Amino acid sequence: MEIINETKEKLVLEYPCSWCYKVIGNHKDEIHLAVKEVILEKPHSLKLSNASKTGKYVSMNLDLIITNEDERTFIYEALKNHQNIKMVL
Repeated sequence: MEIINETKEKLVLEYPCSWCYKVIGNHKDEIHLAVKEVILEKPHSLKLSNASKTGKYVSMNLDLIITNEDERTFIYEALKNHQNIKMVL
C-alpha cells in the first residue's frame, strides 16, 4: 500500500506493521472506553501524550500491530466517528 504524505513522498507499508494513532478527546477515561469499544481485545498500548493548557483536551498515543490496510482504515474511521473522540491523527 502506498500513502502520499505532505511532502509528496510515497510511504510504502508492509503488513503486518506497528502503527500509532494519535487520539484526541476531552477526557482520558472516555478515550480509553472508545478504544476498547473499537479494537476490542486486540493487544495495544494506550499512553497519555499531551493535554491542552486549559485541560479541555487530552491526546493519547494508541500503538498496535496492524495486519492489513483494511484494518488500518477501519480502526481510523471507527475512532474518528466515535462520540468520545474529537480527532484522530
